[in-house]
Amino acid sequence: MIGNDWDSELSVIWNSSNFNKFYNSVLELYNKKIIYPPKEYIFNALKLTPYKEVKVVIVGQDPYHGEGEAHGLSFSVQKGIKLPPSLKNIYKELYNDLNIIPSSNGDLTKWAKQGVLLLNATLTVEKDKANSHANIGWQPLTDYIIKKLNASDRPIVFILWGNFARSKKVFITNPKHLVIESAHPSPFSASYGFFGSKPFSKANKYLEKNNIQPIDWTL
Repeated sequence: MIGNDWDSELSVIWNSSNFNKFYNSVLELYNKKIIYPPKEYIFNALKLTPYKEVKVVIVGQDPYHGEGEAHGLSFSVQKGIKLPPSLKNIYKELYNDLNIIPSSNGDLTKWAKQGVLLLNATLTVEKDKANSHANIGWQPLTDYIIKKLNASDRPIVFILWGNFARSKKVFITNPKHLVIESAHPSPFSASYGFFGSKPFSKANKYLEKNNIQPIDWTL
């Protein structure tokens, strides 16, 4: 499915008849409606960030539902696409936190390749219908992914923005890991605890404290 060590970590899922039945039903939806991201990008987060290379996890809710936006990474959009409001606010906080000039490009692949798992809890969405696939069956898989990471002996930073992402904190019980939580970067909530939360410098300080190469957050 993935082509790296996630395949062995998730073998119980991949070999499950229930998951395969569910996944085939998702693929059938692509033949009936406009679904994002494109099929080849559904598992992009796992493909770009192998299990043993995960340093930071940023949990999102579901993919962007506009044309050409989603490519399988939470909060990220494909090159050439207008920056979504939440991503603009993420860039503002990045500037306030680490003085990194905001990029005009919303593709966060560079982060993913350094060990930032940009994981949406739901991996597909119907065009123009936010959260439309929230209850079709993705979350048992993505919850299992978080549990697998929680079981890792390597210190990992989990960044949880907003109430939905924070609901996943129940799966993060290993004291080796750091949980950074705040309000969501959405324009509706960013001023209520997201701005000023300094998640990027906090993540890097924790990595450095544990002798792990920090993330270069520049884009």
